Amino acid sequence: MSFHTGLGWSALVVLPLLIAIGVGASRYAGLRHDKGIVTAALRAVVQLAAVGAVVGVALQHTIGALAFVLLMFVVATVTSTRRLRQTAVIPRLWMYCAAAIGSGAFAVLLLLILPGVVPRNPASILPMGGIIVGGAMTATTLAGRRVLSEYRNRFGEFEAGLSIGLMQPDAFKLVAGPVAGDALLPALDQTRTVGLVTLPGAFVGMVLGGASPVQAAALQLVVLIGLVAAEAIAILVVTELLSRAALPDGRTVGS
Repeated sequence: MSFHTGLGWSALVVLPLLIAIGVGASRYAGLRHDKGIVTAALRAVVQLAAVGAVVGVALQHTIGALAFVLLMFVVATVTSTRRLRQTAVIPRLWMYCAAAIGSGAFAVLLLLILPGVVPRNPASILPMGGIIVGGAMTATTLAGRRVLSEYRNRFGEFEAGLSIGLMQPDAFKLVAGPVAGDALLPALDQTRTVGLVTLPGAFVGMVLGGASPVQAAALQLVVLIGLVAAEAIAILVVTELLSRAALPDGRTVGS
C-alpha cells in the first residue's frame, strides 16, 4: 500500500462536499453552527498553509520549537476564554483559562521532556506540545462551559447553600462540581478504545515513518496517558478558579 502527500484534484471536490454535508446536518438538526463550520474550515486552510512554513523554521532549532509551543498556548488561552465568555462574563477569565491550560499542559510536557521520555529535539517537542496543549484547551473549555451551565440551572440551590453558611467555592462545587468530570470523557474513551476503535495519529505516523509497531504503541501510550493527566489537571484548576471567581447572578448567565 502506498501513501502520497499530494491531495490532488479530487480533494477540491470532496472537501467542499464534506463542508456542505456538515452545514446541512447542522441546519437540519438546529445546531446553530452553520457559519461556524464554514469559517472553521476556511481558517484551517489559511492557518495550515501559514503554519506549514513557520513549522519548517521551528523544526530547525529547539528554541524555535519551544517558542511555537508557547504560541500554541497563547492561542489556546484566547480560544478557551472566548468560548467561556459566551457562557458568562467573568472578570479575569483569560487568567483562569491560562492557568488551567498552562498547569495541565506544561506539567505533563516537563515530565515527558526533561527525563527524556520524549526525545529532546524539535521534531518531538513540537508535535507533542501541540497535542497536549490542544487537549488541555479542550478540557478547559468543556469543563468551564459545563460547570457554568450547571451553575445557571441550579442557581437556586447555590443560593440556598450560601444561605446556610457555605462559602462560595463550596456552594459552587456542590451544585456544579460533579459535572466537570464530563469534560474528561472524550480522553478516557479514546484511551479505552485505542487500537480497537481508533488508531491515533502518533501511532500511524510512526508506523508509516518506519518505526516498529511496538515502538509506535509505546509512544502512543505516552501521548494518551499524558493527555488524560493534562486534561484532569486543567479541569481541576478551571473548576477551582471559577468557584472562587466574581460570579454573575446565575439568572443572567447565558446558555
